[in-house]
Amino acid sequence: MSEQIVQVENVNPSDLYGANDQYLTMIKSLFPKIKVIARGDYIKIIGNDDEVEYFINRLNLLILHLERYGNISAKVVEDIMLCAGESDFIKNINDSDVLVYGRNGLQIKAMTANQKLMVKASEEKDMIFAIGPAGTGKTYTAVALAVRALKNKEVRRIILTRPAVEAGENLGFLPGDLKEKLDPYLQPLYDALRDMLPQSKLEAFMGDGTIEIAPLAFMRGRTLDHAFVILDEAQNATRSQLKMFLTRMGRSAKFVITGDITQIDLPKNQPSGLPQAIEVLKDVKGIDFIFLSEKDVVRHKLVTDIVNAYKKYYHDNDEDDDKTEVKTEKNDNIDNNNVEKD
Repeated sequence: MSEQIVQVENVNPSDLYGANDQYLTMIKSLFPKIKVIARGDYIKIIGNDDEVEYFINRLNLLILHLERYGNISAKVVEDIMLCAGESDFIKNINDSDVLVYGRNGLQIKAMTANQKLMVKASEEKDMIFAIGPAGTGKTYTAVALAVRALKNKEVRRIILTRPAVEAGENLGFLPGDLKEKLDPYLQPLYDALRDMLPQSKLEAFMGDGTIEIAPLAFMRGRTLDHAFVILDEAQNATRSQLKMFLTRMGRSAKFVITGDITQIDLPKNQPSGLPQAIEVLKDVKGIDFIFLSEKDVVRHKLVTDIVNAYKKYYHDNDEDDDKTEVKTEKNDNIDNNNVEKD
């Protein structure tokens, strides 16, 4: 006799068990020789060694189906648990283009050439910079990579951070507790996570610290081990702040730094640390730079036109705003072909 416990992860257990436990009851009836006990997100299976192993294999496939497509039916339960139609399901199970299956079966993929470069670079390097204008999917792709790593147990936690420049990182004067003070500045990260995780699972991860969202100032003095860490809006980090963040990297950590050097909100007397980091770190092995452009914009088609219009305006008026200052000769030496080399 064998006794095994399976934890239901990445899906809501009530969706797996069905209304009034109808799917759970059906699963039990399909395997009369096995005792199945469900308590919350844990399922205990008792029975013959071979039968338990087979049952767990089928159950994991059923959970995977629910995670990927957002729902199951009595027919799906029967087909997967009894192998009917297995070949079609298994054939589609390893869709290499899908980073993560989000809520209601949403397939989240890298949509553009440079987003795909982000994915490739993240798989090969422990630290990558994704630089590009608004709407190019930098943050969304980075969060998808982080969620995938967490689901695959490659990391133990996700840490998302960004400079709270709009609040001057002096949050004491704002009303509310810490979460209420920070939430308005962190909404883009929450929005991405809500697409990729069930609300109950997201709340649980936030509650137990598996997912942490905090301002950049809170990273000081920490060592970030076994984590997938994303610094968003890095153009709003000062030179000292960015250096501080980059040196927080601990063992078995992945760092993704995203930013847009045309949208710097720092005071003019505080230069952004992002252009400096691009120059200083361009030849460091283990770090990759991906430069996205208006061709990668995945928002409304007008966003591409807006980005191009501003680019033309700055060029025609010969404006060298401090916010967009990155020396041309430096950028010319850093392109996606160069940064892929070790």
